[in-house]
Amino acid sequence: MRGEYKVPGGKLVAADVEVDEGTLTRVSVSGDFFLEPDEALGVIDRSLVGLPETTRVADLSARIVSALEAAEADGTLPGGTTMIGFDAESVAIAVRRALGHATGWHDHTFDVIHGPTLTPATNAALDQVLTEELAAGRRGPTLRFWEWVDPAVVIGSFQSLRNEVDPEGAQKHGITVVRRISGGGAMFMEAGNCITFSLVVPASLVDGLTFEQSYTFLNDWVLGALADVGVQASVSGLNDIASPAGKLAGSAQKRVVGGAVLHHVTMAYDIDADKMLEVLRIGREKLSDKGTTSANKRVDPVRSQTGLPRERVIEAFKAHFSARYRTLDSALTPDELARAAELVETKFSDPGWTARVP
Repeated sequence: MRGEYKVPGGKLVAADVEVDEGTLTRVSVSGDFFLEPDEALGVIDRSLVGLPETTRVADLSARIVSALEAAEADGTLPGGTTMIGFDAESVAIAVRRALGHATGWHDHTFDVIHGPTLTPATNAALDQVLTEELAAGRRGPTLRFWEWVDPAVVIGSFQSLRNEVDPEGAQKHGITVVRRISGGGAMFMEAGNCITFSLVVPASLVDGLTFEQSYTFLNDWVLGALADVGVQASVSGLNDIASPAGKLAGSAQKRVVGGAVLHHVTMAYDIDADKMLEVLRIGREKLSDKGTTSANKRVDPVRSQTGLPRERVIEAFKAHFSARYRTLDSALTPDELARAAELVETKFSDPGWTARVP
């Protein structure tokens, strides 16, 4: 069996494995990485032989590290080992994929949905619906781009309502507050001022990754899409995407019982900073990491750096994702929309949910 793992920002690691009666009997690691000395590759391969096929990533990688350290100590690998573009953990992930415990991007076909135009509360509800549908086996992995008209602030699942939103500013500008199911920070959302999309994937795609690694892994294609529209970006901190000019986007996740992961990204396209400061309780320092130091300017890192209309940026993102992975143009089903409407009534427009963290 064969498994592959592309290290975000690094190299491809492949593992060919054989199993007999639940035990690894042969492991052969390969890839376009760099490794010194050559003999270290054999040490890595042999270190995993004899382990149960159910061994988790942490234990597989610990076994590799231990074997390399022992080989360095006994002189088998004089001068130590240098691994460039990969590490023991990436080898372990490739092995898990070979054994069928984890999957890669190319093991799936992704539905791509753009729109329709819905209320922010309905969009938030659909994140829950599509994640639950994937967990139940009724829908495949899905990339969905939000469209909306009504202005809103969408706050993270664990944020304090009173600490994030100024009620007078929200009332003045007709802003509705919606609490989403994923964590992270508040999103000031007027029509056309940001690019928001949700990626729903099986948990097997991030098997063996820490939460921190899963953010980098699931945001990797976004960096490629940004490069296509002329923006050189990188992962910043746990869940942000930034360019040399400042922060571009933030992401958030939610994992549900049944093995589905929601990965949500909001990217600032062209935000009215004056209005945002009246609605959100954020200071100038928080505003500065969103791309401006003056409340009289617009937070517009994507518009200013690409020079493209928002619609063109979204189309470029869809094209990049479809060029990298197998995709199908798709749409929301009547049942999914009906379930979302039910959740809007019972949860996402319910003050009890919105103010669950007062």
